[in-house]
Amino acid sequence: MNKWLEFLKNNDYLSIKKYMRDGADVNDTNEHGESILACGIRCGCDIDILFLLIENGADIHDFDEEGVSIFDMSITYNNIALFNYLLEHGIDINKTKRRSGFTPLMAAACYGRVEITKTLLAEGANIEARDVKGFTATDFARKMNKKSILNILNFDKNNPKNTRYAR
Repeated sequence: MNKWLEFLKNNDYLSIKKYMRDGADVNDTNEHGESILACGIRCGCDIDILFLLIENGADIHDFDEEGVSIFDMSITYNNIALFNYLLEHGIDINKTKRRSGFTPLMAAACYGRVEITKTLLAEGANIEARDVKGFTATDFARKMNKKSILNILNFDKNNPKNTRYAR
């Protein structure tokens, strides 16, 4: 795994390609159950490296031991190209593997991902979905003070029910 991390951190397309050609397992994981593809996203690798990994068998449906999926990571790291690719390849935008029930729309709201939030809503994301504590994407946007997301979610700050978590 160390060799993978070295190449990913250096954004080294040619070394990654050679390493795979020499038999490296593109679905290897680190000690936290995080895949090579997930590590590549976290390292900020160029999209051509991420697509190279995918084209060579990296599992786009993978998730780590916490339930964080590749789709979740595309949102967290604001990787629009990967996000759109995953949508085009049938990722269920309302599905989560996280025990907390934290959905992709909730992640987009937390991180203030305006374009991603708009796309998720256009694709049918469930705005009413709640995590295990009962929070919605709107609640997360309020807690994180993401006003641009609140506007997209049609948040009415004057509604009496909306005073609980507002900043």
